[in-house]
Formats: sequence, C-alpha cells, structure tokens
Amino acid sequence: MHARTQPYQASPDLVRALGRVAVFMGGDSAEREVSLKSGSAVLAALQSAGVDAVGMDVRGCLLGAVEQPQFDRVFIALHGRGGEDGTLQAILGQAGIPYTGSEVLASALAMDKLRTKYVFQGCGLPTPAFRAMTSGAEAEEVVASLGVPLSVKPAHEGSSIGIRKVGNAAELVEAYEAAAALDDLVLVEKWIEGPEFTVSLLQDQALPAIGLSTDHAFYDYDAKYLADDTHYRIPCGLAPEDEVRLQQLALDAFRVLGCRTWGRVDIMQDRSGDFWLLEVNTVPGMTDHSLVPMSARAAGIGFEELVVRILKDTLSEGGHA
Repeated sequence: MHARTQPYQASPDLVRALGRVAVFMGGDSAEREVSLKSGSAVLAALQSAGVDAVGMDVRGCLLGAVEQPQFDRVFIALHGRGGEDGTLQAILGQAGIPYTGSEVLASALAMDKLRTKYVFQGCGLPTPAFRAMTSGAEAEEVVASLGVPLSVKPAHEGSSIGIRKVGNAAELVEAYEAAAALDDLVLVEKWIEGPEFTVSLLQDQALPAIGLSTDHAFYDYDAKYLADDTHYRIPCGLAPEDEVRLQQLALDAFRVLGCRTWGRVDIMQDRSGDFWLLEVNTVPGMTDHSLVPMSARAAGIGFEELVVRILKDTLSEGGHA
C-alpha cells in the first residue's frame, strides 16, 4: 500500500503572522463569474491549510470594503477592471492593508494591453506588430499596414473577452465595433500562426510552461473556462533549451512591467520558432480549468501550498501597504 500523503498545512507561526485573511472575489467586471470561482477555490484552499480566511464578494464602491476592515490582509481574486487594474491595489495601499500580487503601477500597466505592448516594444522584447484603433473607418488602413489575419481586442478586458480573429477589412469593422462596445480603447495586432504557450511565475521563478491547443479558432473564453476538449501539454512539447528561452522571456516581460509574487504570461510561437509576447496577467484564474494551479502541480506544488506561498509574500516589506 502507498503511504497516504498528508494534506498541506501552514505552520502555526505563519498562521499567527497572517492573522485573518479576506479573499476578495466577484466584483462588477465582465469577469465576475470567473472571479467568484477563483475566489471560492482560493478560500477553500486557505481554510484547508489552516489559515483563518473569509470570503468577501466585493461589489459597488470598493472604498466600503476597507472602511472598517475585520481582517488583516487581502488575497485578491478579483479579475478584470476594479480588481486587477491598480484601483483596488491603490485603495488597499492607502488604507495600510497588505495584499497579494503586483502593486498599483504594474497592475495598471498589465491590465492595459496597449500600454503593455508599448513597454515591451520600448524594452526590445518581441511582441506582434500592433496599433490602437479608434474608428471602423480606419479598417482599410489598418489592414494595409499590418496585413491579415489580425487579432482585435478590448484593451482593458481579460479572459479573452471580446477578442476576435479577422481576415479582411469588413470583418475588422465588425470586430472593432464589438470590442468598442466593451472598451473605449481597442487594440489590433498581427495574428501569429503557431502554437500558444503560457508560463506561470511564482516568487520570481518560472514554473513549467504549458502548451495549449483547442478546436476553437484560438484559446478563447469558452476554451479557457467551459470546454472540456481543450488540450494542455505539460511538458509543453518544446526542446529543453527552447523551454528555458520561453521561461526567460516570460520572466523578462514580468519584470519590465514591475510585477511581483505571481502571475502568468501568454506567448505565441511562429512557424520560424520565434516567440512573441501577448500579455501579462497579474491576477490569473484559479478555477478548476486554470493554468497557474496546473503549472504549479507539475512543479510539485499543490493548490493549498500555492495559495499560502502567494499570501506569505504579503508579510515581506509590509505587503505593499
């Protein structure tokens, strides 16, 4: 018989140091439902590890959540606007409440896909050719300058919400209008044909990369959270030296934005074998379909240990507060 593996438990000293932890989830963004799933999973894992944790569905004015806090620190599981874009980070910092993940500027930059790409471009990191689009009337000009196919994205949404692949100017107009209904800033970038990879980061270390494949046109919202036919490759299928190159690129992207503790970087590889940065996620999903827990498991880190390690960083340097 195999010895039964003991469930992960935070040490009594760490539990005391952490105090009461509020897991912020839900919110009002387009990613509310995913956030509720992530937050519920994080809450259950923290409680299983022995941490005194409570869940809070944070809706409406975020200031109300910190006016008379009944907790010592916050695990942020809010995805999208309000929770991932620096807003909540600024409020918690001003209130002196430690919180998980990246600070205000890094959160705001990473949430803005267009400005993230400006930073990549300025730092010499590879990212697909792109431009902002402000009107459907620009479609012909955009196609002439970037070629097709193209990816059209709301600049401030996550979870692949509102993203479309287009092959001509007419499709671009339609995709632009759909994206503009979600966001006042629309990003158009050259479509990279080839495999997609994602690299999770934990405490300035790259975890094993995951190769993604789906029958969908790309790794969209349904493929991420709903479909059961999305394929995840761990090992990712790259030669060892190429995976190291991929992981280093992810670390470089994470660092130039000033991100910290944990996150995820999405990367494409073209037919020539070159890697291209798409975006950085500072509060990635933590659902049963999510990639960071999957990558952590491949590194021998269970879900309970993962969330405690993320939370533990709030004890260093005041946890941003």
